[in-house]
Amino acid sequence: MRDPGNIELVGRSRELAELESILREAGENAPVVVVVEGVPGIGKTTLVEHFLAAHPDLPAFSAVCTPWASGHPFGVAQQLLGAAVTSEDPVDVARELVAAVDPPAGDVPFVFVLDDAQWADLASLQALTSAVHLLDRPAMIVLVTNSEPPEGVPADVLDLLDRHRRHRIHVRPLDASDTRRLANTLAHLDLPAPVAHQLVQHTAGNPRHLTQLLQEVDPSAWSQWQPVLPVPRTFAAKVQSQLSACSAPARALVESAAVLAGDPRFADAAALAGIEHPVEALDEIHRAGLLTVGEHRGVTVLTFPSPLTRAAVYRSLGPIRLRDLHDHAAQIVEDEGRRLDHRAAAAPFADPALADELDTYSAQRATVGAWSAVADALIKSSRLTVDRGEREQRLIRAVDALVGASNLPQALAFAPEIESFPESPLRDAVLGYLAILRGRPAEADLLLTQSWTACDPGTDPATAALICQRRVLDSLVRWHGPDLVEWASRAVALVDPGDPSAVESAAIMGLGLAATGQVVEARAAYDTLSAKIALGAQSQRFDMARGWLDLALDDPESARQELESAVPTAFRMGSTRISLWAQAWLARTQFALGDWSGAIATVDRAVHQLEDAALDLVRPLVHWTGAQTHALRGNWPAAHEHLRLAAASSHDYPMMFIPSSLARAQCAEVQADYAAVIRALEPLTRLQPREGIDEPGFWQWPDVYANALVMAGRVDDADTFLTPHEERAAERGHRSAMARLGYARGRVAGARGDIDAARDVFETALTHLDTLPLPYDRARVNFAYGQTLRRAGKRREADAVMQAAREGYFALGATSYVQRCDRELKAGGLNLKRSRFTLEELTPQERAVTELVAGGASNKEAAGELFLSVKTVQYHLTRVYAKLGIRSRSELAAQFRDQE
Repeated sequence: MRDPGNIELVGRSRELAELESILREAGENAPVVVVVEGVPGIGKTTLVEHFLAAHPDLPAFSAVCTPWASGHPFGVAQQLLGAAVTSEDPVDVARELVAAVDPPAGDVPFVFVLDDAQWADLASLQALTSAVHLLDRPAMIVLVTNSEPPEGVPADVLDLLDRHRRHRIHVRPLDASDTRRLANTLAHLDLPAPVAHQLVQHTAGNPRHLTQLLQEVDPSAWSQWQPVLPVPRTFAAKVQSQLSACSAPARALVESAAVLAGDPRFADAAALAGIEHPVEALDEIHRAGLLTVGEHRGVTVLTFPSPLTRAAVYRSLGPIRLRDLHDHAAQIVEDEGRRLDHRAAAAPFADPALADELDTYSAQRATVGAWSAVADALIKSSRLTVDRGEREQRLIRAVDALVGASNLPQALAFAPEIESFPESPLRDAVLGYLAILRGRPAEADLLLTQSWTACDPGTDPATAALICQRRVLDSLVRWHGPDLVEWASRAVALVDPGDPSAVESAAIMGLGLAATGQVVEARAAYDTLSAKIALGAQSQRFDMARGWLDLALDDPESARQELESAVPTAFRMGSTRISLWAQAWLARTQFALGDWSGAIATVDRAVHQLEDAALDLVRPLVHWTGAQTHALRGNWPAAHEHLRLAAASSHDYPMMFIPSSLARAQCAEVQADYAAVIRALEPLTRLQPREGIDEPGFWQWPDVYANALVMAGRVDDADTFLTPHEERAAERGHRSAMARLGYARGRVAGARGDIDAARDVFETALTHLDTLPLPYDRARVNFAYGQTLRRAGKRREADAVMQAAREGYFALGATSYVQRCDRELKAGGLNLKRSRFTLEELTPQERAVTELVAGGASNKEAAGELFLSVKTVQYHLTRVYAKLGIRSRSELAAQFRDQE
């Protein structure tokens, strides 16, 4: 293989680490086969080259497989040997391969590499597979293959490659941060994050296409808005070659699909192409790989294999052909917005009448919260507008709509142009909105203050209401309830109740009321609003806010239902921004209910969306649950990564800083590092204003802080701190808050030696939780209760309570606390007996893992055998150990033998 030189390998640390791990395994055990797979251009060969370059002393034998040589038996084996084979039997050739590498390499692991292994001849693959079984020394066979094998690959070859499934490394696409790093490496270009996101979507994160675009396109072009992004020259030439080979009707159908964009209906594309036999044309282009056929709600639709393919076809069309196709498309499509899109695309110059039509259409779509459609219409309207002032205002409104649609990367791409416009209330309000979502409180406050000062609500109530709505969001993320209610009331009073600014302000007002202790009023506000709210994007905002409130007010089951309704965006024209808020609180809800696997899955989905949305404001809120759950489950590498990504400072919005602080404190509490808990939460005691941060239920920090004070020996400080929080929780009748504060108050009483008072407080706390579906809180109270009893010498009573805590933690999979419970029980003198569980009571998957591990398999071997991740095997083992009351693999093997 070729030397990669000093070119930096971007975004491949995970894959390189996997190869290193497999190499270590090869050095310790029998030879291993690893399949490195991915789509063409993803960087499989480059990855292996860099891996080998990092091990220059590793003997390596490589072969490049090609389609034209795949019919020659043992052609690949001869490349590896550097000589002709002497037999036509795969086993004999396998012995030749073994003999060729055995003497020179000694005991040092060696590597065979087959590049484009899907094109290897079957005989060579059979010989290589046999060689694996004949070798009695460390070796690593790397098969580099296409994860989507092209036509012509023999089925026998695919079957043989599929056998080697134990070690598979799937080379993933690059993400936006990788793309920015690649741009800096290749072109010394500081690529804006929004553009990096666009490029990733455009190229599917393929390094080959990204590299070509970054090398071919003038760097200044990336700072400009482009309705259709450029295409790498080689890719464009390939598509053009495919088009040239098609018949005229087939080309017409492909071009029509490219103009219609998206996944157009086959009937529309055929009508636009004006061809006599559309099915025959479709069959031709399908075989050429230019279009695929699908179905959407019972209608046949056409799909390009990639955004690049569609862009290449579209950019190949000349101006006259494009104009004619768009003109014709406007007469064919049924949707009004799409008709206007095509008319705008066909207009080469300013068209005031069409610009006004687009503006009117955007206003209609705004009433239902369809912000993507609003933004698209206004961008086109601005381009077609003659008057400069009106053109600028329309573009500003377009950027505002882009933010409303959660297309923050595209909005940020327009931001420099907007900043160049003269100051105006609307301009400053939109830029202030961008600052909020980017987590910049000082900048947002300056711009919104400036905007409100310059606006006259009497003459321009719509802009004034929009500014108020931005202030509502700013107050929410500052967690300032009084300001939120005040600005929301102003917005509702300024415009019609159906105006988007009024609707969105009303949807959030209940949270402001609850944050100031007006819980009854908050519930009433949402009850009233639920009868008025429209379906679609508006209901998404309502469901998110109502679910958040219900979670805070001890109704997590209702919260889960409402938040799950607020997550989807596809069928209700919803906002990804609101969906991310909903997912962050849904993860907290799932955590509270004990569905920790669901919480992790929700966090993982949200993290993936955050990467594309570039919404820094919600980042700590999402990662908070990930950090706490992984820490409780003992997965510290994942917990630390979430902590890193959740980082925020006191200069950020409280909505960022509070969950970041809680994440650090709760992870530190798991490790019993109470000094770190105090350091993390001390700043929350100084936040101003106190409304909201001290309101029971919203931010569950006071009990964590007070507990840490007690454990650090600051009992009097904990007593003083707890009193006002206890009074407020009792006044609100907030049961879970009273239970959590009772957890800390019981610690205080126990530390002072008043075990009777401590017992009363803990029992009262458990009573508060009796009818609430909050298993973690219950286990947590029992744990503190058991510790307090043991330290008071009440060992028998302590053992019973600590066993209850252990069972609660075990059911949640909180291995970190299961282990702490075991230490407490052992310290208390309890002889930990074997569990009443038997092997028959394990789940089928737990049983399968048990059989393999008891038989001597490693976690990695068990994972390979059962097609699970190593992490999942570890999780099942932890549950098995807890169920059977054992602590080691040797005990597991012994109990397995006994029960078998």
